[in-house]
Formats: sequence, C-alpha cells, structure tokens
Amino acid sequence: FDYKTCNVLVAIEQQSPEIAQSVHIGKEDEDIGAGDQGLMFGYATDETEECMPLTVVLAHGLNRKLSECRRNGTIPWLRPDTKTQITAEYRFDRGAAVPLRVHTVVISTQ
Repeated sequence: FDYKTCNVLVAIEQQSPEIAQSVHIGKEDEDIGAGDQGLMFGYATDETEECMPLTVVLAHGLNRKLSECRRNGTIPWLRPDTKTQITAEYRFDRGAAVPLRVHTVVISTQ
C-alpha cells in the first residue's frame, strides 16, 4: 500500500435535516457546533491500555479537557466544536513501534 496504488473516494452529500436540527436549529450561540464533520482513525495496538494508538488517546484526552474547561467556565469563550491532533516520533524495536516523544500538538477551537 502506497500513494501510487491507493484509491481515494470522495462522497459529498447534503447535510441531513436531523443533523442540522441537533447542531444549530433552536440552539443558543454558545451551543452551536459542527455536527457532521468527522474523522475516524485507529487500529488495535499494545501502545496503550485502550488498545488504540498513543496519538489518538492523547488527542482524545485533550478534547475531554477542553470540554471540561468549557463546561466549568475555566475558558468561558470556548465553543463546543474543538479538534485536536497529535504527532509522535517512534522508533522500531524488533517490529514494535515504540513512542519516543510527542512531536506536534494541534488544537483548533472556536
């Protein structure tokens, strides 16, 4: 599998009325979010207790903390739509990917 042989499928469709209603119709400004954006990534690994890649576990932890800070008023301007991405550096040891360090942290908020 590489960039020469991979296939990319693009499927763009109209947002469903149910998503629109749950995301912004009848909501207060501070409760509006982006309801149909999504990215799914993962595979089974022994890097973490959750059997998910360390980068995914760390990104999820950042999103949980952002949500907590929004709800408890620590960051009062924070809106519900946040995105996080972690990039890590690994070394390979007898076929195992061993995390060495976090290389990049990206946080996007409204």
